[in-house]
Amino acid sequence: MATAWTLKLMVLLLFLSMTPPKTVYGEDEQWCIADEQTPDEELQAAVDWACGKGGADCSKIQAKQSCFFPNTMRSHASFAFNSYFQKFKHSGGSCYFRGAAIITQEDPSYGSCHYDLIPDSNHQ
Repeated sequence: MATAWTLKLMVLLLFLSMTPPKTVYGEDEQWCIADEQTPDEELQAAVDWACGKGGADCSKIQAKQSCFFPNTMRSHASFAFNSYFQKFKHSGGSCYFRGAAIITQEDPSYGSCHYDLIPDSNHQ
């Protein structure tokens, strides 16, 4: 009986050793979102820049797209800020937007709206 238990344990350990470990980025998991205290007018100006000259991909916050709802300035700004931040953080881009944005380590994705996360190249 001890032999059967030992064999089962060995098979389990073999299986576990074949399963690739989950990559954990820990403190490097950062998203850029709109600061709750920033007025909508300031958020709008920052979104206009991010989605224009800033080069953020704002297609998902357009009508009928996956991140359009909730249709609020704060929600759209968060998506635009994060798009810019993820795209340019490794080449000098920041999550500042004249004080309209903050860094969070909690994934802001919801429902069908996925916020990108591009980890440091050290983790890829």
